[in-house]
Amino acid sequence: MIADHAGGEMAVPRTRARRRWAAAGVAAGGLAVAGVLVAQELASPVYGMRQGPLAKDPACTRIAAHYPDRLAGDRRDRVSYEGLAAWGHGSVRLRCGIVPPAARKNPCFAVNGVDWVLREDPRHDGRRLLVTYGRRPAVEVTLAASVRQTDTVLVRLSRLVAPVRQSVHCLESR
Repeated sequence: MIADHAGGEMAVPRTRARRRWAAAGVAAGGLAVAGVLVAQELASPVYGMRQGPLAKDPACTRIAAHYPDRLAGDRRDRVSYEGLAAWGHGSVRLRCGIVPPAARKNPCFAVNGVDWVLREDPRHDGRRLLVTYGRRPAVEVTLAASVRQTDTVLVRLSRLVAPVRQSVHCLESR
Protein backbone atom coordinates (compact mmCIF):
# COMPACT_ATOMS: atom_id res chain seq x y z
CA MET A 1 0.00 0.00 0.00
CA ILE A 2 1.09 3.50 -0.80
CA ALA A 3 -0.07 6.64 1.02
CA ASP A 4 -1.81 9.21 -1.17
CA HIS A 5 -1.55 13.00 -0.73
CA ALA A 6 -4.56 13.10 1.57
CA GLY A 7 -2.98 10.68 4.05
CA GLY A 8 -5.05 7.69 2.94
CA GLU A 9 -3.75 4.48 1.44
CA MET A 10 -4.12 3.37 -2.15
CA ALA A 11 -3.36 0.03 -3.82
CA VAL A 12 0.11 -0.72 -5.20
CA PRO A 13 0.05 -0.20 -8.96
CA ARG A 14 -0.44 -3.45 -10.82
CA THR A 15 2.75 -3.05 -12.82
CA ARG A 16 4.88 -3.29 -9.66
CA ALA A 17 3.04 -6.39 -8.54
CA ARG A 18 3.50 -7.95 -11.95
CA ARG A 19 7.22 -7.17 -11.87
CA ARG A 20 7.56 -8.78 -8.45
CA TRP A 21 5.75 -11.92 -9.66
CA ALA A 22 7.88 -12.01 -12.80
CA ALA A 23 11.08 -11.63 -10.76
CA ALA A 24 9.95 -14.40 -8.40
CA GLY A 25 9.19 -16.63 -11.40
CA VAL A 26 12.60 -15.96 -12.96
CA ALA A 27 14.32 -16.67 -9.63
CA ALA A 28 12.39 -19.92 -9.18
CA GLY A 29 13.25 -20.97 -12.74
CA GLY A 30 16.91 -20.20 -12.15
CA LEU A 31 16.91 -22.27 -8.97
CA ALA A 32 15.28 -25.17 -10.80
CA VAL A 33 17.89 -25.07 -13.58
CA ALA A 34 20.70 -24.84 -11.02
CA GLY A 35 19.25 -27.82 -9.16
CA VAL A 36 19.17 -29.90 -12.33
CA LEU A 37 22.78 -28.97 -13.15
CA VAL A 38 23.96 -29.86 -9.64
CA ALA A 39 22.11 -33.19 -9.80
CA GLN A 40 23.72 -33.99 -13.15
CA GLU A 41 27.16 -33.17 -11.80
CA LEU A 42 26.66 -35.36 -8.73
CA ALA A 43 25.52 -38.22 -10.97
CA SER A 44 28.50 -37.82 -13.32
CA PRO A 45 30.73 -40.90 -13.59
CA VAL A 46 33.74 -38.65 -12.94
CA TYR A 47 32.25 -36.76 -9.97
CA GLY A 48 35.03 -35.74 -7.64
CA MET A 49 37.79 -36.21 -10.23
CA ARG A 50 39.83 -33.21 -11.21
CA GLN A 51 41.50 -32.69 -14.52
CA GLY A 52 45.22 -33.30 -14.43
CA PRO A 53 47.48 -30.26 -14.69
CA LEU A 54 48.75 -31.55 -18.05
CA ALA A 55 45.30 -32.45 -19.46
CA LYS A 56 45.76 -30.04 -22.38
CA ASP A 57 48.98 -31.78 -23.47
CA PRO A 58 48.78 -32.89 -27.13
CA ALA A 59 49.48 -36.48 -26.02
CA CYS A 60 46.23 -36.47 -24.02
CA THR A 61 44.38 -35.15 -27.06
CA ARG A 62 45.78 -38.02 -29.15
CA ILE A 63 44.83 -40.55 -26.46
CA ALA A 64 41.31 -39.14 -26.21
CA ALA A 65 40.86 -39.53 -29.96
CA HIS A 66 41.25 -43.30 -29.49
CA TYR A 67 39.18 -43.97 -26.36
CA PRO A 68 37.38 -47.25 -26.99
CA ASP A 69 33.58 -47.16 -27.12
CA ARG A 70 33.51 -50.29 -24.96
CA LEU A 71 35.94 -51.47 -22.32
CA ALA A 72 35.57 -54.87 -20.63
CA GLY A 73 32.02 -55.06 -21.92
CA ASP A 74 31.01 -51.63 -20.58
CA ARG A 75 30.07 -48.63 -22.70
CA ARG A 76 32.02 -45.42 -22.46
CA ASP A 77 30.22 -42.86 -20.33
CA ARG A 78 29.50 -39.40 -21.62
CA VAL A 79 32.14 -37.13 -20.10
CA SER A 80 32.81 -33.60 -21.27
CA TYR A 81 35.97 -32.81 -19.32
CA GLU A 82 39.27 -32.75 -21.18
CA GLY A 83 41.59 -35.56 -20.12
CA LEU A 84 38.89 -37.59 -18.35
CA ALA A 85 37.08 -40.71 -19.52
CA ALA A 86 34.93 -43.34 -17.85
CA TRP A 87 33.30 -46.65 -18.71
CA GLY A 88 30.53 -48.61 -17.01
CA HIS A 89 29.04 -45.69 -15.05
CA GLY A 90 32.47 -44.85 -13.67
CA SER A 91 33.62 -48.36 -12.77
CA VAL A 92 36.71 -47.61 -14.88
CA ARG A 93 37.99 -44.04 -14.85
CA LEU A 94 40.89 -42.62 -16.80
CA ARG A 95 42.63 -39.33 -16.11
CA CYS A 96 45.23 -38.21 -18.62
CA GLY A 97 47.57 -35.34 -17.89
CA ILE A 98 48.83 -36.01 -14.42
CA VAL A 99 52.40 -35.37 -13.36
CA PRO A 100 54.35 -38.64 -13.50
CA PRO A 101 55.31 -40.20 -10.17
CA ALA A 102 58.85 -39.11 -9.29
CA ALA A 103 60.03 -42.19 -7.45
CA ARG A 104 58.63 -45.67 -7.47
CA LYS A 105 57.65 -46.67 -3.94
CA ASN A 106 54.77 -48.95 -4.89
CA PRO A 107 54.57 -52.22 -6.84
CA CYS A 108 55.22 -51.92 -10.56
CA PHE A 109 54.42 -54.22 -13.46
CA ALA A 110 54.44 -54.03 -17.25
CA VAL A 111 51.54 -54.68 -19.60
CA ASN A 112 52.41 -54.79 -23.30
CA GLY A 113 55.45 -52.57 -22.80
CA VAL A 114 53.74 -50.01 -20.58
CA ASP A 115 54.88 -49.77 -16.96
CA TRP A 116 52.12 -49.28 -14.39
CA VAL A 117 52.50 -48.46 -10.70
CA LEU A 118 49.83 -49.64 -8.29
CA ARG A 119 49.06 -47.00 -5.70
CA GLU A 120 47.23 -47.71 -2.49
CA ASP A 121 45.04 -44.82 -1.49
CA PRO A 122 42.40 -45.17 1.24
CA ARG A 123 40.46 -42.20 -0.18
CA HIS A 124 39.47 -44.21 -3.27
CA ASP A 125 36.86 -46.38 -1.50
CA GLY A 126 38.34 -49.74 -2.43
CA ARG A 127 39.25 -48.71 -5.96
CA ARG A 128 42.58 -49.79 -7.40
CA LEU A 129 44.59 -46.85 -8.62
CA LEU A 130 47.18 -47.39 -11.36
CA VAL A 131 49.50 -44.80 -12.90
CA THR A 132 51.74 -45.09 -15.94
CA TYR A 133 55.39 -44.84 -15.02
CA GLY A 134 58.08 -43.01 -16.99
CA ARG A 135 55.70 -41.26 -19.39
CA ARG A 136 54.86 -37.56 -19.49
CA PRO A 137 52.02 -36.85 -19.26
CA ALA A 138 51.11 -39.79 -17.07
CA VAL A 139 47.77 -41.56 -17.20
CA GLU A 140 45.93 -42.57 -14.07
CA VAL A 141 43.31 -45.33 -14.08
CA THR A 142 41.02 -46.21 -11.21
CA LEU A 143 39.16 -49.50 -11.19
CA ALA A 144 36.17 -50.23 -8.99
CA ALA A 145 36.29 -53.42 -6.96
CA SER A 146 33.51 -54.72 -9.21
CA VAL A 147 35.80 -54.71 -12.28
CA ARG A 148 36.74 -58.37 -12.74
CA GLN A 149 38.48 -58.09 -16.11
CA THR A 150 41.43 -56.04 -14.88
CA ASP A 151 43.83 -57.72 -17.32
CA THR A 152 41.57 -56.95 -20.30
CA VAL A 153 41.22 -53.33 -19.21
CA LEU A 154 44.96 -52.84 -18.75
CA VAL A 155 45.84 -54.49 -22.08
CA ARG A 156 43.44 -52.17 -23.89
CA LEU A 157 44.54 -49.05 -22.01
CA SER A 158 48.22 -49.94 -22.44
CA ARG A 159 47.71 -49.93 -26.21
CA LEU A 160 46.08 -46.53 -25.81
CA VAL A 161 48.98 -44.92 -23.90
CA ALA A 162 51.89 -46.79 -25.53
CA PRO A 163 52.52 -44.01 -28.11
CA VAL A 164 53.46 -41.59 -25.28
CA ARG A 165 57.25 -41.79 -25.14
CA GLN A 166 58.63 -43.63 -22.11
CA SER A 167 61.79 -42.07 -20.68
CA VAL A 168 62.42 -44.38 -17.72
CA HIS A 169 61.34 -47.90 -16.76
CA CYS A 170 60.37 -49.16 -13.33
CA LEU A 171 61.37 -52.77 -13.93
CA GLU A 172 65.04 -53.77 -13.71
CA SER A 173 64.95 -56.31 -16.56
CA ARG A 174 64.86 -53.71 -19.34
